[in-house]
Amino acid sequence: MSQPTSTAKADHLGTRVSVVVPSYNHAQFVAMTLRSIMKQTCAPAELIVIDDGSTDDSPGIIEQTLKGCPFPCELIVRSNRGLCATLNESLARTEGDYFAYLGSDDVWLPNFLKDRVQLMQSRADAVLAYGHAYFVDEQNRIVDCTADWANYVDGDVRAMLLKTIAPMSPTVLYRRAALENESWNEQAKLEDYDLYLRLSTIGEFAFDPNVLSAWRLHAKNTSLDQMFMLKEQLAAQRAVAPMLGLSDQELEKLQTATRFSRAEDFIRVGDKRTAMRLMSANLSGAQSPRSLARMLIRLCVPMSFIRKRNAGKQRRASERFGSIEL
Repeated sequence: MSQPTSTAKADHLGTRVSVVVPSYNHAQFVAMTLRSIMKQTCAPAELIVIDDGSTDDSPGIIEQTLKGCPFPCELIVRSNRGLCATLNESLARTEGDYFAYLGSDDVWLPNFLKDRVQLMQSRADAVLAYGHAYFVDEQNRIVDCTADWANYVDGDVRAMLLKTIAPMSPTVLYRRAALENESWNEQAKLEDYDLYLRLSTIGEFAFDPNVLSAWRLHAKNTSLDQMFMLKEQLAAQRAVAPMLGLSDQELEKLQTATRFSRAEDFIRVGDKRTAMRLMSANLSGAQSPRSLARMLIRLCVPMSFIRKRNAGKQRRASERFGSIEL
């Protein structure tokens, strides 16, 4: 079963929305990303694509694809400065009341902007709106969905974020006024977690349970590097601890719990040695005897079984959800 697409001409949103695509070496996917923006049932006021020093054919593909854009758009091609710098530059170049960015390998479903803007208009206290996401493979098959496992919450999300449960970037629409106070930290390599923590101290996150976007799963995903992710998450917690009102003792307890819980992700990708080291060095971070027992059981399960189970899960998801077509 294919996901529905929209062929109707998009209406313009009553509130200005600025959309940005930070592009980097996604020539295989970027045309689909741009088409998913052009096919929104409610069009943005502007689209800016910044190619951040791609070494593949991305700029040419983007230029050709944008020729069919039905609303104002601009392509900027320059040398590499990193994602956070690109997003801050994009924010400075745009003027919309709301701001959203879509990675050059990700996808929005047709009602993304319409539904997210309506949610934000109903929640004056919210700094951003977010929701669930599909995971799609290189062939656009849906292989997972956060609705099946992510325990997202609405409103005060600080406790959720400190457990390293965070919105997927293609699901988020930001209120510009919030970003003007708390923009992207250009010292951080993981662009969103640090920002989410800071934004959670000044307003609520509005949650929509509907699935309106898709995150691309492929071999070059930065988030597959578990040690990189863990280091960046711990650094973000340390940086934002004063804003969160955490004492040194509370921060150390939080980081111990983070290291312990993230050991499970190392097991998932087959790095049991690192998982064992994290678990044994952070036993006090276990939430309960049950969570410790679950970790020990997973360490004992052969990787061949885990890989087979994951492949089966992806196959069932693809049969259940189908694929994304634009």
